[in-house]
Amino acid sequence: MDSTKQVKKEKPIITMERISKTFQVEDGEVKVIDQIDLDIRENEFLVLFGAGQCGKTTLLKMLAGLETISGGSIKIDEKELKGFNPKVGMVYQTTALFPWLTVMGNVEFGPKARGIGKTERQKKAQYYIDLVGLTGFEKHFPSMLSGGMQQRVGIARAYCNDPEIILMDEPFGHLDAQTRYMMEEEVEKIWQEEKRTIIFVTNNIEEALYLADRIVILTECPARVLTEYKIDIPRPRSLVSEEFLSLREEISSLVDLREGGNDAE
Repeated sequence: MDSTKQVKKEKPIITMERISKTFQVEDGEVKVIDQIDLDIRENEFLVLFGAGQCGKTTLLKMLAGLETISGGSIKIDEKELKGFNPKVGMVYQTTALFPWLTVMGNVEFGPKARGIGKTERQKKAQYYIDLVGLTGFEKHFPSMLSGGMQQRVGIARAYCNDPEIILMDEPFGHLDAQTRYMMEEEVEKIWQEEKRTIIFVTNNIEEALYLADRIVILTECPARVLTEYKIDIPRPRSLVSEEFLSLREEISSLVDLREGGNDAE
């Protein structure tokens, strides 16, 4: 398997050209993103992989229209992104659910805000509640759910808004290992059933390899694209297969060498 072969050229749903982000601080400026060029295809499961605090979350916020761009441009469906885009949904590291709303209330919130009638929006919300395995929990409040169940609500809520693109910012980082693996399986299953373009941020190599069609590896801050891997391992993937372990070792060595080089400078 040639894990680094060129991705077949297709019309991208997202085009990022020379994206940069600089924050103003008391004693000057801090550059977090440095001229990233990246195309993302429709229905692709793309993972942004890199060390903590390297700028991955900032890049997601820029894609969501929640953070301004200091330089370059982002185009979605060939239209330049300017502010919040309803075609984009987001699942956060912390669940960010409304604690005063039930599971049904949280999932139907987006369609309700858009003025969709109760019967239609609750039918739609029920479909996604069922899809994420929370049938029977519609009247439960977030405080009554486990961490994994809360993230399922967050995923259902994102899908219920009918986005073309879903951004996931380390959504399983705070879960225990067993629950995290279960949620990775769940997200992969949902993506297979309900195709969307997903951009998933993680600093966990196993998670990246399990989920991704393509892994884009970022440097430490300021983030640049170091390299990328097209993952051709058949789904569902085994974490102990020869291909999986070989790629895991290759990417680990690359990241370790990069970090070691930075320390030496």
